[in-house]
Amino acid sequence: MNQDSSQGTLVIEWKHLDAEGETCDRCYDTGENLRAEIKRLQRKLEPKGIDIQFVETKLAETRINESNQILMNGKLIEEIIELEVRDNYCASCSDLVGRETTCRVVILDGEEYEDIPAKAIRRAAMRVLGLEEEPSVKATGAGCGCGCGNGNGNNTCC
Repeated sequence: MNQDSSQGTLVIEWKHLDAEGETCDRCYDTGENLRAEIKRLQRKLEPKGIDIQFVETKLAETRINESNQILMNGKLIEEIIELEVRDNYCASCSDLVGRETTCRVVILDGEEYEDIPAKAIRRAAMRVLGLEEEPSVKATGAGCGCGCGNGNGNNTCC
């Protein structure tokens, strides 16, 4: 593989509401997905000489419209892969800020998610780096490539 200088580092920024140290349920779940996926990506990319840097940007209520965003090398995830973004009422955000408010939801592969799923994070990272994403368990029944040993095609891994 011929790496250019842009492939040496992947900067992943996660923006989320921070209300006195708390964030909404959706952002919390995205953060959990992101941290787990960064670990998985590090195992895969480190041997290729690619470093991942994680930046967490905590947002005040005045910037709630930016909450639950992921950027890779400065580009929004929805600009990297086919990911539709919508807003809808968020009880968790509303509780945190003390007024009715909305939060982002994403639509990936025809399914709506309140958090940004790991598969979207992985897909975007691979695209930004110009690397081929390994086929999924669902598509091949041959395992997901994470080392879990799942080869039975039931998509119980990762």
